[in-house]
Amino acid sequence: MSPDQTRIVQTTWKQVVPIADTAANLFYDRLFEIDPTARPLFKAETLPEQKRKLMTMLGVVVAGLSRPEEIIPAAQALARRHAGYGVADSQYDSVGAALFWTLEQGLGPAWTTEAQEAWTAAYTLLAGVMRQATPA
Repeated sequence: MSPDQTRIVQTTWKQVVPIADTAANLFYDRLFEIDPTARPLFKAETLPEQKRKLMTMLGVVVAGLSRPEEIIPAAQALARRHAGYGVADSQYDSVGAALFWTLEQGLGPAWTTEAQEAWTAAYTLLAGVMRQATPA
């Protein structure tokens, strides 16, 4: 990721934070719509907590993009936990698609080509680290 891409992700994330609850709802609704295999990974009674965790983790990752050496170990550990929950490799693609769609909905006109490219670079980096950390 370039420094400009990091700045764009961090700047656009600040616009998502005030609508975090809405963004989390949009994300999971979209994820379950495009990948029904993801739905059984979440219990209805714990989904509200999972939505909060998602937004918190995204905030940590976005803040740490300028220091990848600090967020990579956390992403690796998260990947190992996800594997234990039954997350399949292909679901990283579904999560990325749901995330980009959510950002487009939430950011509106701020979801520019540059923002999409920056978020794609960030997600590609993170998902790559997580995929490599997942036991085969």
